[in-house]
Amino acid sequence: MSYAKRTDSNHAEIIKTLRQLGCSVFDSSKVAGGFPDLVVGKNQVTCLVEIKSDVKAKFTSAQEMFMMNWKGSAVVRINDVNGAIRLVKMLDNHCN
Repeated sequence: MSYAKRTDSNHAEIIKTLRQLGCSVFDSSKVAGGFPDLVVGKNQVTCLVEIKSDVKAKFTSAQEMFMMNWKGSAVVRINDVNGAIRLVKMLDNHCN
């Protein structure tokens, strides 16, 4: 298995935003096997997040295989800070 050689350019900014909005964030970007970049939790809900710096960026074959075989909730793709804010709103609404 190979490991990610770099993170997307918006990786740190998205983590910072999620944490400022009250999320727990585990950076899993160095986990192999196509595992998503982040594990995010808020309001007793956990989701897996794949960060892409460009809306046109494609998933790697390992990421596609992981998502195809994952039996939990869908992996959330975030391209920018606005996507992080939308995720937090979704997690906030999950408990209302």
